[in-house]
Amino acid sequence: MAISKPARTAADADAHGDELTAEQVDAAVVAFGLLADATRVRMLWALRDAELDVATLAEAAGCRPTVASQHLAKLRLAGLVTGERDGRRVVYRLRGAHMRPLLTEALFHADHQVSD
Repeated sequence: MAISKPARTAADADAHGDELTAEQVDAAVVAFGLLADATRVRMLWALRDAELDVATLAEAAGCRPTVASQHLAKLRLAGLVTGERDGRRVVYRLRGAHMRPLLTEALFHADHQVSD
């Protein structure tokens, strides 16, 4: 039986001090790059509390399902979402507990930018 590592938290990252690996920086750049798109932010926001299919995510993002599917493929490749087949449809969810607070903080920051 394999022993799995506990999930890492933001506190764990703080415990490592200022040391960053090239891989960490590259992954962060990819993630932030993918968050620099309104359609993807809307879809990720919709996924913060629910598991949703492509049609529902397309409606939430205001785009066609084919467009939503293309965005989801990028998010899945970057490891930001996961998809699980449920019959003929795929249901998506945020990958890991870290995505929800990241989105919340980004939108909280945006709210302060537009309301000041």
